[in-house]
Amino acid sequence: MAHDELFDTIASLLDRHSPSGAEGEMDDLLRRQVSGLGELTVDAAGNLVLRLPGREEGPLRAVLAHKDEIGAIVKRVEEDGRLIAESVGDAHPWIWGEGPVDIMGRHGSVVGVLSFGARHVSEESPQHTQRDKEPVRWRSAWIETKLPDAELERLGIEPGSRIVPARPRKRPVRLGADGEHVAGHALDDKAAVAAVMTLAARLKPRHATELVFSAREEVGCHGSQFYARHTDAEALVAVEVIPVAKEYDLPQSADPVLIRADARGPLDDGLSLELDEAARGLGLNMRQVVVSRYGSDASTSLMHGLVPRSACLGFATENTHGYEIAHLGAIAACVDVLDRWLS
Repeated sequence: MAHDELFDTIASLLDRHSPSGAEGEMDDLLRRQVSGLGELTVDAAGNLVLRLPGREEGPLRAVLAHKDEIGAIVKRVEEDGRLIAESVGDAHPWIWGEGPVDIMGRHGSVVGVLSFGARHVSEESPQHTQRDKEPVRWRSAWIETKLPDAELERLGIEPGSRIVPARPRKRPVRLGADGEHVAGHALDDKAAVAAVMTLAARLKPRHATELVFSAREEVGCHGSQFYARHTDAEALVAVEVIPVAKEYDLPQSADPVLIRADARGPLDDGLSLELDEAARGLGLNMRQVVVSRYGSDASTSLMHGLVPRSACLGFATENTHGYEIAHLGAIAACVDVLDRWLS
């Protein structure tokens, strides 16, 4: 089956929780996987930066994939082990659905059940409207742990603790006649990280290149802004999921995709053209889109004047920030394009 290795890499990443600001599990895995490929450093913002020397003198380039995923955060701890939560990033309870979640405490994690309440109710109960009138929101959902206060305190489960779907729910599946699609929670960020890890293992860049696994993208691109403020890179490319939607005329396919503009404005036309030419040199069809309600490490860094040029390269993804579906061939195509552009 094609792209088995890429799928396995994605699966190993999905097994590591990395809600924004609590990315230690991903950091540990990335250190083990890429530390021998170049000079690996961790900056003050929590970005992992792998620097690869170039064959020739020339301008520094950077490729970013963010390592944080959307999640939720404990807002308060109530009696009988019940937790009230709110979103970190763009997580919605109706997308996760009722079922097990992992609550990450300071001293250990615990499984809870995201709960919406009974269905066998009348207008007297707030759950009645959830059946056909409005989606479940965090204010009307809760998490049951059935643990005493002392046990939650021992584990460090408190306001600020992060919440993500439980590990068994994050195992990816393959779809399609040839298993050409991968599906699962948190492909945004894990599939792009897998692409950059794959690139790191084979890249022999012409000029010095930094491959950056950025922190806290889902809550404001904090890590990439810190990196961009301190780097000398003349060009920055973010690797991302790109939403499949009728309004963008973007179907699911094995083609790589360039975001030419998003909610933060146009990206650099010249850099986008360089990536498009790299794709054409490989015989690939690069799709071009303008998207709304979307931002990336690339567009945020450019908007704030932190880098001279930036572009966003990615792969069409269905159900973004939900149970996402992407074509493994499109993820691999992004690796090929970046390898050609940098080499």
